[in-house]
Amino acid sequence: MTKSTEPRLENKAAAGPVAGNVTAMFADFMSAFEEFKAANDTRLGELEKRGSADTLLEDKLDRLNAFLDGQKAAIDKASLDRARPALEGGRVRAGDEYKDAFSAYVKRGEEKALSVGSNADGGYLVPAETETEISRLLTAISPMRAICGVRQVSSSVYKRPITVTGPQVGWVGETAARNQTNSQVLDELVFPTTELYAMPAATQNFLDDAAVDVGQWIAQEVNAAFAEQETAAFILGDGTNKPTGFLDADIVAEENWAWEKLGYLATGVDGGFPDGSDPVDASDVLIDLVYALKSGYRQNATWLMNRRTQGAIRKLKDADGNYLWQPAAAPNGRASLMGFPLVEAEDMPDIDVDTTPIAFGDFRRGYLIVDRQGVNVLRDPYSAKPYVLFYTTKRVGGGIADFDAIKLLKFAED
Repeated sequence: MTKSTEPRLENKAAAGPVAGNVTAMFADFMSAFEEFKAANDTRLGELEKRGSADTLLEDKLDRLNAFLDGQKAAIDKASLDRARPALEGGRVRAGDEYKDAFSAYVKRGEEKALSVGSNADGGYLVPAETETEISRLLTAISPMRAICGVRQVSSSVYKRPITVTGPQVGWVGETAARNQTNSQVLDELVFPTTELYAMPAATQNFLDDAAVDVGQWIAQEVNAAFAEQETAAFILGDGTNKPTGFLDADIVAEENWAWEKLGYLATGVDGGFPDGSDPVDASDVLIDLVYALKSGYRQNATWLMNRRTQGAIRKLKDADGNYLWQPAAAPNGRASLMGFPLVEAEDMPDIDVDTTPIAFGDFRRGYLIVDRQGVNVLRDPYSAKPYVLFYTTKRVGGGIADFDAIKLLKFAED
Protein backbone atom coordinates (compact mmCIF):
# COMPACT_ATOMS: atom_id res chain seq x y z
CA MET A 1 0.00 0.00 0.00
CA THR A 2 1.52 3.29 -1.06
CA LYS A 3 1.56 6.37 1.06
CA SER A 4 -0.66 8.27 -1.36
CA THR A 5 -3.52 5.74 -1.16
CA GLU A 6 -3.41 4.79 2.51
CA PRO A 7 -6.19 6.53 4.49
CA ARG A 8 -5.35 8.47 7.61
CA LEU A 9 -6.36 5.98 10.30
CA GLU A 10 -7.10 8.63 12.89
CA ASN A 11 -10.61 8.85 14.30
CA LYS A 12 -11.74 12.36 15.15
CA ALA A 13 -14.02 11.45 18.05
CA ALA A 14 -12.76 14.38 20.11
CA ALA A 15 -13.17 16.97 17.42
CA GLY A 16 -15.74 19.65 18.05
CA PRO A 17 -18.79 19.97 15.79
CA VAL A 18 -17.39 22.88 13.80
CA ALA A 19 -18.78 23.68 10.37
CA GLY A 20 -17.72 21.08 7.84
CA ASN A 21 -16.20 18.73 10.42
CA VAL A 22 -18.86 16.01 9.98
CA THR A 23 -18.58 16.26 6.20
CA ALA A 24 -14.80 15.89 6.37
CA MET A 25 -15.04 12.87 8.69
CA PHE A 26 -17.59 11.26 6.37
CA ALA A 27 -15.25 11.78 3.40
CA ASP A 28 -12.47 10.03 5.35
CA PHE A 29 -14.89 7.21 6.18
CA MET A 30 -15.82 6.67 2.52
CA SER A 31 -12.16 6.79 1.47
CA ALA A 32 -11.32 4.13 4.06
CA PHE A 33 -14.17 1.93 2.87
CA GLU A 34 -12.89 2.05 -0.72
CA GLU A 35 -9.44 1.04 0.60
CA PHE A 36 -11.10 -1.73 2.62
CA LYS A 37 -12.85 -3.11 -0.48
CA ALA A 38 -9.63 -3.07 -2.49
CA ALA A 39 -7.73 -4.90 0.25
CA ASN A 40 -10.51 -7.44 0.73
CA ASP A 41 -10.70 -8.09 -3.02
CA THR A 42 -6.98 -8.87 -2.92
CA ARG A 43 -7.52 -11.18 0.06
CA LEU A 44 -10.33 -13.04 -1.70
CA GLY A 45 -8.14 -13.44 -4.78
CA GLU A 46 -5.36 -14.97 -2.69
CA LEU A 47 -7.83 -17.29 -0.99
CA GLU A 48 -9.06 -18.49 -4.37
CA LYS A 49 -5.56 -19.06 -5.75
CA ARG A 50 -3.63 -20.33 -2.73
CA GLY A 51 -6.27 -21.19 -0.13
CA SER A 52 -4.85 -18.64 2.31
CA ALA A 53 -4.26 -14.89 2.55
CA ASP A 54 -1.18 -12.94 3.56
CA THR A 55 -1.04 -12.15 7.29
CA LEU A 56 -0.09 -8.54 6.64
CA LEU A 57 -3.17 -8.17 4.46
CA GLU A 58 -5.38 -9.61 7.20
CA ASP A 59 -3.86 -7.14 9.68
CA LYS A 60 -4.53 -4.28 7.29
CA LEU A 61 -8.19 -5.31 6.99
CA ASP A 62 -8.50 -5.45 10.77
CA ARG A 63 -7.07 -1.92 11.06
CA LEU A 64 -9.41 -0.60 8.39
CA ASN A 65 -12.35 -2.31 10.06
CA ALA A 66 -11.46 -0.69 13.38
CA PHE A 67 -11.09 2.69 11.69
CA LEU A 68 -14.49 2.41 10.00
CA ASP A 69 -16.16 1.56 13.31
CA GLY A 70 -14.44 4.36 15.18
CA GLN A 71 -15.03 6.94 12.46
CA LYS A 72 -18.74 6.13 12.32
CA ALA A 73 -18.96 6.54 16.10
CA ALA A 74 -17.17 9.90 15.84
CA ILE A 75 -19.54 11.05 13.08
CA ASP A 76 -22.58 10.06 15.15
CA LYS A 77 -21.24 11.92 18.19
CA ALA A 78 -20.44 15.07 16.24
CA SER A 79 -23.87 15.05 14.57
CA LEU A 80 -25.58 14.63 17.93
CA ASP A 81 -23.57 17.43 19.56
CA ARG A 82 -24.36 19.82 16.74
CA ALA A 83 -28.09 18.99 16.83
CA ARG A 84 -28.47 19.24 20.63
CA PRO A 85 -30.45 22.38 21.56
CA ALA A 86 -29.92 24.50 24.66
CA LEU A 87 -32.77 24.33 27.13
CA GLU A 88 -32.49 27.05 29.73
CA GLY A 89 -29.49 28.92 28.35
CA GLY A 90 -28.68 30.42 31.75
CA ARG A 91 -31.45 32.98 31.58
CA VAL A 92 -34.95 33.24 32.99
CA ARG A 93 -37.74 32.65 30.54
CA ALA A 94 -40.82 34.68 31.33
CA GLY A 95 -43.97 32.76 32.19
CA ASP A 96 -42.26 29.45 33.04
CA GLU A 97 -42.64 29.50 36.81
CA TYR A 98 -42.41 25.77 37.37
CA LYS A 99 -39.20 25.52 35.37
CA ASP A 100 -37.70 28.40 37.35
CA ALA A 101 -38.79 26.74 40.60
CA PHE A 102 -37.24 23.47 39.52
CA SER A 103 -33.96 25.27 38.85
CA ALA A 104 -34.13 26.82 42.32
CA TYR A 105 -34.79 23.39 43.83
CA VAL A 106 -31.78 21.86 42.07
CA LYS A 107 -29.45 24.74 42.94
CA ARG A 108 -30.55 25.63 46.46
CA GLY A 109 -33.18 23.13 47.57
CA GLU A 110 -36.02 25.66 47.58
CA GLU A 111 -39.33 23.78 47.50
CA LYS A 112 -42.15 26.23 48.11
CA ALA A 113 -43.23 26.50 44.47
CA LEU A 114 -42.86 22.82 43.63
CA SER A 115 -45.86 21.19 45.32
CA VAL A 116 -47.54 20.49 41.97
CA GLY A 117 -44.67 18.20 41.04
CA SER A 118 -44.09 16.37 44.30
CA ASN A 119 -44.62 12.66 44.72
CA ALA A 120 -45.30 10.52 47.78
CA ASP A 121 -41.64 9.52 48.19
CA GLY A 122 -40.22 13.05 47.95
CA GLY A 123 -38.51 14.50 44.90
CA TYR A 124 -40.06 16.37 42.00
CA LEU A 125 -40.88 15.81 38.39
CA VAL A 126 -38.41 17.49 36.08
CA PRO A 127 -39.85 20.15 33.78
CA ALA A 128 -41.33 18.95 30.50
CA GLU A 129 -38.42 20.30 28.48
CA THR A 130 -35.89 18.30 30.47
CA GLU A 131 -37.97 15.13 30.37
CA THR A 132 -38.33 15.45 26.61
CA GLU A 133 -34.62 16.08 26.25
CA ILE A 134 -33.73 12.93 28.20
CA SER A 135 -36.07 10.88 26.03
CA ARG A 136 -34.71 12.44 22.83
CA LEU A 137 -31.12 11.81 23.78
CA LEU A 138 -31.91 8.22 24.72
CA THR A 139 -33.46 7.71 21.30
CA ALA A 140 -30.39 9.18 19.65
CA ILE A 141 -27.81 7.07 21.49
CA SER A 142 -29.82 3.93 22.32
CA PRO A 143 -30.05 1.66 19.26
CA MET A 144 -33.05 -0.23 20.62
CA ARG A 145 -35.12 2.90 21.26
CA ALA A 146 -34.38 4.04 17.73
CA ILE A 147 -35.95 0.95 16.13
CA CYS A 148 -38.45 -0.49 18.63
CA GLY A 149 -42.02 0.48 19.46
CA VAL A 150 -42.33 2.87 22.41
CA ARG A 151 -45.42 3.53 24.57
CA GLN A 152 -45.91 6.03 27.39
CA VAL A 153 -48.20 4.95 30.22
CA SER A 154 -49.48 6.57 33.39
CA SER A 155 -49.56 3.35 35.46
CA SER A 156 -46.89 0.85 36.44
CA VAL A 157 -48.09 -1.94 34.10
CA TYR A 158 -49.04 -1.90 30.43
CA LYS A 159 -51.31 -4.69 29.15
CA ARG A 160 -51.88 -5.44 25.51
CA PRO A 161 -54.30 -8.02 24.05
CA ILE A 162 -53.16 -9.78 20.88
CA THR A 163 -54.77 -12.24 18.48
CA VAL A 164 -52.66 -15.40 18.32
CA THR A 165 -54.89 -17.17 15.78
CA GLY A 166 -57.73 -15.71 13.77
CA PRO A 167 -61.23 -17.21 13.34
CA GLN A 168 -61.47 -20.35 11.23
CA VAL A 169 -63.00 -19.79 7.78
CA GLY A 170 -63.88 -21.95 4.78
CA TRP A 171 -65.61 -22.14 1.44
CA VAL A 172 -69.17 -23.42 1.27
CA GLY A 173 -71.88 -23.93 -1.32
CA GLU A 174 -74.85 -21.58 -1.49
CA THR A 175 -77.30 -24.04 0.09
CA ALA A 176 -74.85 -26.21 2.04
CA ALA A 177 -74.96 -26.43 5.81
CA ARG A 178 -72.67 -24.15 7.78
CA ASN A 179 -70.79 -25.88 10.58
CA GLN A 180 -69.68 -23.88 13.57
CA THR A 181 -66.04 -22.75 13.27
CA ASN A 182 -63.40 -22.18 15.91
CA SER A 183 -63.22 -18.67 17.29
CA GLN A 184 -60.06 -16.58 17.35
CA VAL A 185 -57.59 -17.08 20.16
CA LEU A 186 -56.53 -14.05 22.22
CA ASP A 187 -53.51 -13.68 24.44
CA GLU A 188 -52.55 -10.89 26.82
CA LEU A 189 -49.06 -9.44 26.90
CA VAL A 190 -48.07 -7.77 30.17
CA PHE A 191 -45.23 -5.23 30.37
CA PRO A 192 -44.45 -4.14 33.95
CA THR A 193 -42.26 -1.07 34.39
CA THR A 194 -39.28 -1.19 36.75
CA GLU A 195 -37.19 1.60 38.20
CA LEU A 196 -34.06 2.82 36.47
CA TYR A 197 -31.93 5.33 38.36
CA ALA A 198 -28.85 7.50 38.12
CA MET A 199 -27.23 9.66 40.80
CA PRO A 200 -25.10 12.45 39.33
CA ALA A 201 -23.22 14.69 41.78
CA ALA A 202 -22.22 18.36 41.66
CA THR A 203 -20.59 20.84 43.97
CA GLN A 204 -22.64 23.75 45.28
CA ASN A 205 -20.27 26.17 43.56
CA PHE A 206 -21.09 24.56 40.24
CA LEU A 207 -24.82 24.84 40.91
CA ASP A 208 -24.52 28.46 42.02
CA ASP A 209 -22.99 29.41 38.67
CA ALA A 210 -25.66 31.50 36.94
CA ALA A 211 -24.56 30.22 33.52
CA VAL A 212 -25.32 26.59 34.38
CA ASP A 213 -28.19 25.17 32.31
CA VAL A 214 -29.61 22.90 35.02
CA GLY A 215 -32.03 20.99 32.83
CA GLN A 216 -29.38 20.35 30.19
CA TRP A 217 -26.89 19.26 32.82
CA ILE A 218 -29.25 16.65 34.27
CA ALA A 219 -30.09 15.38 30.78
CA GLN A 220 -26.41 15.04 29.85
CA GLU A 221 -25.50 13.29 33.08
CA VAL A 222 -28.24 10.68 33.07
CA ASN A 223 -28.82 9.99 29.39
CA ALA A 224 -25.65 7.96 28.81
CA ALA A 225 -26.12 5.96 32.02
CA PHE A 226 -29.78 5.28 31.27
CA ALA A 227 -29.11 4.35 27.64
CA GLU A 228 -26.36 1.87 28.51
CA GLN A 229 -28.47 0.07 31.10
CA GLU A 230 -31.62 0.14 28.98
CA THR A 231 -30.01 -1.26 25.85
CA ALA A 232 -28.46 -4.16 27.76
CA ALA A 233 -31.84 -4.96 29.36
CA PHE A 234 -33.82 -4.72 26.10
CA ILE A 235 -31.47 -7.29 24.56
CA LEU A 236 -30.37 -9.55 27.43
CA GLY A 237 -32.58 -8.65 30.44
CA ASP A 238 -34.06 -11.54 32.43
CA GLY A 239 -37.16 -9.64 33.58
CA THR A 240 -36.07 -9.51 37.24
CA ASN A 241 -36.19 -5.84 38.29
CA LYS A 242 -35.51 -4.97 34.66
CA PRO A 243 -37.17 -5.33 31.25
CA THR A 244 -37.15 -8.72 29.52
CA GLY A 245 -34.72 -8.79 26.61
CA PHE A 246 -35.67 -10.44 23.34
CA LEU A 247 -32.65 -12.81 23.55
CA ASP A 248 -34.00 -14.09 26.88
CA ALA A 249 -36.87 -15.77 25.01
CA ASP A 250 -36.86 -19.48 24.22
CA ILE A 251 -35.49 -20.04 20.72
CA VAL A 252 -36.35 -22.89 18.38
CA ALA A 253 -35.48 -23.85 14.82
CA GLU A 254 -37.68 -21.89 12.43
CA GLU A 255 -39.55 -24.99 11.24
CA ASN A 256 -40.65 -25.60 14.85
CA TRP A 257 -41.67 -22.00 15.55
CA ALA A 258 -44.55 -21.43 17.96
CA TRP A 259 -45.96 -18.42 19.79
CA GLU A 260 -43.86 -17.30 22.78
CA LYS A 261 -40.71 -18.56 21.05
CA LEU A 262 -38.28 -16.91 18.61
CA GLY A 263 -37.32 -18.79 15.46
CA TYR A 264 -33.73 -19.18 14.30
CA LEU A 265 -31.83 -20.44 11.29
CA ALA A 266 -28.51 -22.22 11.78
CA THR A 267 -25.39 -21.44 9.75
CA GLY A 268 -24.55 -25.16 9.63
CA VAL A 269 -21.12 -24.53 11.13
CA ASP A 270 -20.28 -24.27 14.83
CA GLY A 271 -19.09 -20.72 15.49
CA GLY A 272 -18.83 -19.60 11.87
CA PHE A 273 -20.33 -19.12 8.44
CA PRO A 274 -20.44 -22.09 6.04
CA ASP A 275 -17.15 -22.68 4.18
CA GLY A 276 -15.20 -19.62 5.23
CA SER A 277 -13.15 -19.72 2.01
CA ASP A 278 -16.21 -18.92 -0.11
CA PRO A 279 -17.97 -15.68 0.89
CA VAL A 280 -20.85 -16.42 -1.49
CA ASP A 281 -21.76 -19.53 0.53
CA ALA A 282 -21.55 -17.43 3.67
CA SER A 283 -23.96 -14.86 2.25
CA ASP A 284 -26.55 -17.53 1.44
CA VAL A 285 -27.45 -17.99 5.10
CA LEU A 286 -28.16 -14.25 5.38
CA ILE A 287 -30.45 -14.44 2.37
CA ASP A 288 -32.26 -17.39 3.96
CA LEU A 289 -32.70 -15.37 7.17
CA VAL A 290 -34.23 -12.47 5.25
CA TYR A 291 -36.82 -14.72 3.66
CA ALA A 292 -37.56 -16.55 6.90
CA LEU A 293 -39.36 -13.34 7.87
CA LYS A 294 -42.88 -12.91 6.51
CA SER A 295 -43.27 -10.22 3.87
CA GLY A 296 -45.48 -8.07 6.13
CA TYR A 297 -42.60 -7.73 8.57
CA ARG A 298 -39.80 -7.74 6.02
CA GLN A 299 -40.67 -4.40 4.46
CA ASN A 300 -39.79 -2.60 7.73
CA ALA A 301 -37.02 -4.93 8.89
CA THR A 302 -33.65 -4.01 10.40
CA TRP A 303 -30.45 -5.95 11.08
CA LEU A 304 -29.11 -5.84 14.64
CA MET A 305 -25.55 -6.90 15.58
CA ASN A 306 -22.45 -5.60 17.34
CA ARG A 307 -19.49 -3.95 15.62
CA ARG A 308 -17.31 -7.08 15.64
CA THR A 309 -19.97 -9.06 13.81
CA GLN A 310 -20.46 -6.14 11.43
CA GLY A 311 -16.70 -6.22 10.74
CA ALA A 312 -17.00 -9.86 9.62
CA ILE A 313 -20.08 -9.07 7.51
CA ARG A 314 -18.24 -6.28 5.64
CA LYS A 315 -16.09 -8.88 3.88
CA LEU A 316 -19.00 -10.79 2.32
CA LYS A 317 -20.08 -10.57 -1.32
CA ASP A 318 -23.01 -11.88 -3.33
CA ALA A 319 -22.81 -14.16 -6.37
CA ASP A 320 -22.26 -11.13 -8.64
CA GLY A 321 -19.28 -9.88 -6.64
CA ASN A 322 -21.12 -7.00 -4.96
CA TYR A 323 -20.48 -6.27 -1.29
CA LEU A 324 -23.50 -7.07 0.86
CA TRP A 325 -22.59 -4.33 3.38
CA GLN A 326 -22.84 -0.77 2.15
CA PRO A 327 -22.01 2.44 4.05
CA ALA A 328 -24.57 5.13 4.76
CA ALA A 329 -25.22 7.59 1.96
CA ALA A 330 -25.05 10.56 4.36
CA PRO A 331 -23.19 11.29 7.64
CA ASN A 332 -26.32 10.84 9.78
CA GLY A 333 -27.57 7.78 7.90
CA ARG A 334 -27.27 4.06 8.60
CA ALA A 335 -25.23 1.40 6.90
CA SER A 336 -27.22 -1.24 5.05
CA LEU A 337 -26.91 -4.97 4.57
CA MET A 338 -28.59 -6.48 1.51
CA GLY A 339 -30.66 -3.30 1.21
CA PHE A 340 -31.95 -3.33 4.81
CA PRO A 341 -30.72 -0.84 7.45
CA LEU A 342 -28.16 -2.11 9.94
CA VAL A 343 -28.06 -0.96 13.57
CA GLU A 344 -25.18 -1.59 15.97
CA ALA A 345 -25.80 -2.74 19.52
CA GLU A 346 -22.73 -3.68 21.53
CA ASP A 347 -24.75 -5.93 23.85
CA MET A 348 -25.44 -8.38 21.02
CA PRO A 349 -23.23 -11.47 21.47
CA ASP A 350 -20.09 -12.10 19.42
CA ILE A 351 -19.83 -14.81 16.78
CA ASP A 352 -19.08 -18.04 18.66
CA VAL A 353 -20.34 -21.58 18.98
CA ASP A 354 -24.14 -21.70 19.54
CA THR A 355 -24.49 -17.90 19.84
CA THR A 356 -27.10 -15.77 18.07
CA PRO A 357 -25.15 -12.60 17.19
CA ILE A 358 -27.39 -11.52 14.29
CA ALA A 359 -31.06 -10.58 14.59
CA PHE A 360 -33.29 -9.52 11.70
CA GLY A 361 -36.84 -8.30 12.00
CA ASP A 362 -39.42 -5.59 12.31
CA PHE A 363 -38.44 -4.44 15.79
CA ARG A 364 -41.09 -1.73 15.87
CA ARG A 365 -43.71 -4.48 15.90
CA GLY A 366 -41.58 -7.15 17.52
CA TYR A 367 -40.36 -5.40 20.68
CA LEU A 368 -42.19 -2.87 22.83
CA ILE A 369 -40.56 -0.38 25.22
CA VAL A 370 -42.87 1.01 27.89
CA ASP A 371 -42.09 4.33 29.61
CA ARG A 372 -44.01 5.52 32.63
CA GLN A 373 -44.58 9.25 32.34
CA GLY A 374 -42.27 11.48 34.29
CA VAL A 375 -38.64 11.60 35.37
CA ASN A 376 -38.18 12.29 39.11
CA VAL A 377 -35.30 14.10 40.79
CA LEU A 378 -34.60 13.98 44.56
CA ARG A 379 -31.97 16.43 45.82
CA ASP A 380 -29.62 15.10 48.53
CA PRO A 381 -27.10 17.64 49.91
CA TYR A 382 -26.20 15.56 52.99
CA SER A 383 -24.95 12.07 52.05
CA ALA A 384 -21.77 12.99 50.15
CA LYS A 385 -20.66 16.45 51.30
CA PRO A 386 -19.38 18.70 49.75
CA TYR A 387 -21.29 17.23 46.80
CA VAL A 388 -24.99 17.49 46.17
CA LEU A 389 -26.46 14.26 44.83
CA PHE A 390 -29.42 14.13 42.46
CA TYR A 391 -31.24 10.82 42.67
CA THR A 392 -32.88 10.71 39.23
CA THR A 393 -35.36 7.93 38.43
CA LYS A 394 -37.67 6.79 35.69
CA ARG A 395 -39.72 3.64 35.24
CA VAL A 396 -39.14 1.55 32.14
CA GLY A 397 -40.39 -1.81 30.92
CA GLY A 398 -40.02 -3.86 27.80
CA GLY A 399 -40.61 -7.21 26.17
CA ILE A 400 -41.43 -9.04 22.97
CA ALA A 401 -44.72 -7.86 21.49
CA ASP A 402 -44.79 -10.14 18.43
CA PHE A 403 -42.77 -13.36 18.47
CA ASP A 404 -43.06 -13.77 14.71
CA ALA A 405 -41.51 -10.38 13.88
CA ILE A 406 -37.89 -11.19 14.86
CA LYS A 407 -35.65 -13.98 13.54
CA LEU A 408 -32.16 -14.98 14.70
CA LEU A 409 -29.09 -16.45 13.03
CA LYS A 410 -27.48 -19.14 15.17
CA PHE A 411 -23.85 -20.05 14.56
CA ALA A 412 -24.23 -23.79 15.02
CA GLU A 413 -24.62 -26.98 13.01
CA ASP A 414 -28.36 -27.12 13.74
